[in-house]
Amino acid sequence: MPDNRPFVASTVTLGLVVLSHAALTWPLEATVAFFGGGAVVAFVAEAVVINLEFLDHHVTPNVLGVPIYVLFGWTGVVYVAFRLALLATDGWLAVAIGAVLATTADLLTDHQGITNGYWTYTDELPGPRFRGVPWWNYLGWVTISATTAALALPFL
Repeated sequence: MPDNRPFVASTVTLGLVVLSHAALTWPLEATVAFFGGGAVVAFVAEAVVINLEFLDHHVTPNVLGVPIYVLFGWTGVVYVAFRLALLATDGWLAVAIGAVLATTADLLTDHQGITNGYWTYTDELPGPRFRGVPWWNYLGWVTISATTAALALPFL
């Protein structure tokens, strides 16, 4: 079992830093909607994929198989991507661009989690994989990222 403490610490730190940034720069309602709602969306999505036995996480602590750090990672990456998109545009276009940016970040990094032993994709669904990561993971990233960003949109 790999030592995952540095990985978990950096992921949780990212989540806390961006939460602090949001708390200082966004209305409270937007921050709560984004981070609270985004954590729920990410938790449900991860729990479904784990329950379908498509993914095994090897990092603890977890709730219903979903490692707690995942909630910080999802919201942290999506927040950074959405804020970058908001520099260029606003509204639904920013939501779409943010979702693409967040998914691109996952495309560039997810395979490292496999290599480091943090998770394993166990599905046998047909379709392409990129560096061992199945297509549905990227579809999930686009969907969850867009949903999370959209939760804050009415308050911005």
